[in-house]
Parts: sequence; structure tokens; C-alpha cells
Amino acid sequence: MSKYYSFSDEAVKNAIEAAQNTHKETQLNATQSDFNVHRGGCMLVAAECVKVTTEGHSVCVELPLGFGKHCFSLPVSIPSGSVGQACLSICTTWGIPTGVKVSVVIAGITVVSQSFGKC
Repeated sequence: MSKYYSFSDEAVKNAIEAAQNTHKETQLNATQSDFNVHRGGCMLVAAECVKVTTEGHSVCVELPLGFGKHCFSLPVSIPSGSVGQACLSICTTWGIPTGVKVSVVIAGITVVSQSFGKC
């Protein structure tokens, strides 16, 4: 059975707050033309990277915000037992969370990255 790595609620909360604070400032200074230019823009805010160890050419994570558990298949050239990181970013639109993005990094190289929801 695979081990599922998880991200801290605190890191997710902090990332969402950062996005909301960024958009508060934008809304205070926005004109109608600014709104039309920036409408629908997505902002990714880094939440956290956690240490992972590959198992059977995969890494499994439990995602926040109701996106469930997911396992990422890694290239076979990455041996089981390799240590790396799974990094989470929160996707927002106008400071409202709309999705998440996970990147698995081994030896400083992003080997797989996937988004869930709207990013």
C-alpha cells in the first residue's frame, strides 16, 4: 500500500490569505478598464513543499480543498527510494481558491506536474 504525503492546513491557509491580500489591494485601486484587462486572471501561490520518497516509481499525495488523494507515476529512470519534494501551489481567481497544482521534484528537476480544478 502506498504512503500518502499531505500538506499542512496552515500552509494552505497562508497561501489563500496571500492571494486574497494581493487582490484586496488590486480591487482598491482598480478602475473599470483595469478590471477588463485583468478579468479571469489566475494567480498561483506557493503553499508548501514536503519531503517525499518514491515508492514503486510513484509518489502519492493527499490534496487539500476536497481534491482527494492522487498518485503520480514517475519515469522508470527514477529508482524507488529516491528522495525529493512534492510542492503544492494554490490556484486562485480574484483571491478565491479554484484549484491546486502539484509538482514532484527529484534532484532539483520537476519530473511531473499536474493541476486539479481551475488553474
